[in-house]
Amino acid sequence: MKYAFDEQWTAIARDIAETLGYKYVIPEKVTVVRSWGSKTKRTIARIHSIGKVMMLGMGQKKSFYVIELITEKFDRQSNEDKLETIIHELMHIPKTFGGGFRHHDHVCHTNVKKEYKRFMEIKKQGKEQTLIYQQESKGRVEWLE
Repeated sequence: MKYAFDEQWTAIARDIAETLGYKYVIPEKVTVVRSWGSKTKRTIARIHSIGKVMMLGMGQKKSFYVIELITEKFDRQSNEDKLETIIHELMHIPKTFGGGFRHHDHVCHTNVKKEYKRFMEIKKQGKEQTLIYQQESKGRVEWLE
């Protein structure tokens, strides 16, 4: 497997968390990486965190979350599905931001769709001064101001 930090999708994930009012998400402690070569059949993305023992050993009070995008699967999605995938992974982060995860009883298709719709409505209303995601082409994200 190969991994690479993805600055553009990190910015998008942080923007989504801010726009949706996930105030418990510490932006500088959430990043996105791409991976290549995964043998997974169904996984499009997954979220990782630093466990409590590592946090203690590093002298950290809050965890660090990394969203991994399985490039071979993620890139085939529509733009809407890509945003829903990021929302899905962000929804796994608990309000304690302590290294654990919220389970699929909360992070389900219905709730992800609701959050996606809310995100798009907020962006369309212009209530946020952040950048609006428009499209991705050839791995480059374009933004509307």
